[in-house]
Amino acid sequence: MPNAVLETIAARRSHRAYAETPVTEEQLQAILDACLQAPSAINRQPWHVSVVRDRKLLDEINSEVVKDMKAQAAGKKVPEDYHVFFHAPLVIFLSADPEWRYSQLDCGIAVENMNLAAESLGLGCVILGRPRAAFEGERREEFERALDFWPKETFMIALAVGVATDDKPAHPIAKGHISYIG
Repeated sequence: MPNAVLETIAARRSHRAYAETPVTEEQLQAILDACLQAPSAINRQPWHVSVVRDRKLLDEINSEVVKDMKAQAAGKKVPEDYHVFFHAPLVIFLSADPEWRYSQLDCGIAVENMNLAAESLGLGCVILGRPRAAFEGERREEFERALDFWPKETFMIALAVGVATDDKPAHPIAKGHISYIG
């Protein structure tokens, strides 16, 4: 059954390599509109969105993430060239009040809306939880200020966005994850 939404969902990949080509303002606005149109529990819309193109800031956050990865590595080597944002030209951070019981779920829905919007615009993305380490470390407040988080907010999830330069096959679909009742 031909359907543009279902085709976009099927085409979506988690991209980890990007061209230096900037995301246009028109593309960015469409992605942000998709975020703001996401459903949320009791329409609370708990997210705050921080759009970051500042390479220096992204590199500093990456350094904290890599430091945490090395501390957690248990003998495994972290690649020297690892970058949590995969050098994407744009990263969108969602923050929210962690005391609201649905913040994480609502932000997850919003980031998937953005992800699918970007895919439909010919852009690649990867949804990121790993930057959380930078917001749990000693530079947490510095990063929260730099990203203009609102009071009581913390990192929820991020989305790296850009023109993808990798070509990934679809991931295998796990069987047996659906039960039919009745």
